[in-house]
Amino acid sequence: MNKIPATDVTPAKDDTIPLYKKREKIYVREIQGVFQKLRTWTLWALMLAYFGVAWISIDGQQLVYFDLPARQFHIFGITFWPQDFVLLSWALIICAFGLFTITNLAGRIWCGYTCPQSAWSFIYMWVEEKVEGTRSQRMKLDKEPMSGSKFSKKAVKHIIWLFIAFWTGLTFVGYFSPIRELVPELLTLGDVNGWAIFWMGFFTVATYVNAGWMREQVCIYMCPYARFQSVMYDSDTLAVSYDFNRGEPRGKGSRKEAAASDKGDCVDCSMCVQVCPTGIDIRDGLQYQCIGCALCVDACDSIMEKINKPKGLIRYTTENELAGGKLHVFRPRFFGYSFALITMMTLLAYAVFSRTPFELDIERDRGRLYQVTVNDTITNAYTLKLMNMSNEPHEYLISVEGLNGVNIIGKTDWALDVNQLKEVTLNLEIDPEVTKTKASKTDIEFVITDATTGEEVTREESRFIAPRT
Repeated sequence: MNKIPATDVTPAKDDTIPLYKKREKIYVREIQGVFQKLRTWTLWALMLAYFGVAWISIDGQQLVYFDLPARQFHIFGITFWPQDFVLLSWALIICAFGLFTITNLAGRIWCGYTCPQSAWSFIYMWVEEKVEGTRSQRMKLDKEPMSGSKFSKKAVKHIIWLFIAFWTGLTFVGYFSPIRELVPELLTLGDVNGWAIFWMGFFTVATYVNAGWMREQVCIYMCPYARFQSVMYDSDTLAVSYDFNRGEPRGKGSRKEAAASDKGDCVDCSMCVQVCPTGIDIRDGLQYQCIGCALCVDACDSIMEKINKPKGLIRYTTENELAGGKLHVFRPRFFGYSFALITMMTLLAYAVFSRTPFELDIERDRGRLYQVTVNDTITNAYTLKLMNMSNEPHEYLISVEGLNGVNIIGKTDWALDVNQLKEVTLNLEIDPEVTKTKASKTDIEFVITDATTGEEVTREESRFIAPRT
């Protein structure tokens, strides 16, 4: 019997692909340039905002303070409540849409200039540079056996890292617990809330690990934005790109020889790779690991300047321009995104500044539809929840509209302190002989007015139930 020939398809050991790749430490080279200066200014602004805002108070109230036990959120002098959650949702949608808009315009500049992971990573890399030395010095130090000098440098670096991480965690908790009280309690080992200690420890560890050890791993493997950014790119999106037509074929040998030859402007110095915080080679094309930091642009421009070549071999450009087309940055798609974004921001601002700093909830007595008194009058019972959400105490008056001849039984004037909630029980009474209701259910409105100014604060609909006459 003839046998079917078989082929051994078992993969060789050398052909297997590991599921997980061991991290290779990236030694980022320090570089100076236009975009590095821009990042430095942006970084300083972010750090001053994050670490400074928590210490600013106006009239004794922390400028940004999220009081979870009291369910109050104080943001720049405005107090928000859980009832305002829709505004928070709206704000988050605007932030997401703004991120999509800026990505369509200029790629991942959010990642390169304002992302917290990138910001703290650059701070940690700066500390590493100042303590352990330049890129070559750090590489040499890591290859050396442990010594007193090496141990002291590593210890100083990690102590500074831990201090930055601790201050980051402390500041974060300071937005939820008054920081002017939290810091003295920590320094004096006072009665600090256990949850505050837990979250300080959590964010200290998270900052230290993410910015000190994981760095580009967070951007490459953990950040979802790196994965779906490609769907927001088009051929007119600005991105850090290598001009292949100008740079190839790459020059070899000295920079002087490369400049004098007929080869491309790229001298293959690998400076763009050495300064990249994610360790990629931008000359391989657009990659999802690229965070748009433009450090490679500054590095390449410095080399071009030295060999008397025009800058911009690596630059912010579009796919169309690299292909020989025109640069179309401000295009209809971008204007459409911008118009939608500005519209949403305007509507949100209007909703925030025009919102009524008063909450009124009305509940009818569900145990009975109505009650007939001994005087043959009809009464309905209501429970009103009044909440003063302003920053000042007020006195309010309660009235009813929509039903003629109605009599309010109960107290109708109430003084509420700042952020005070009161439950008020009222009975509405009518004489069916005087008030001829056309239906068994009549729509009414409870109206709240300011007792001092007489201005209407808010109104809420309800129903008055009575037998049909």
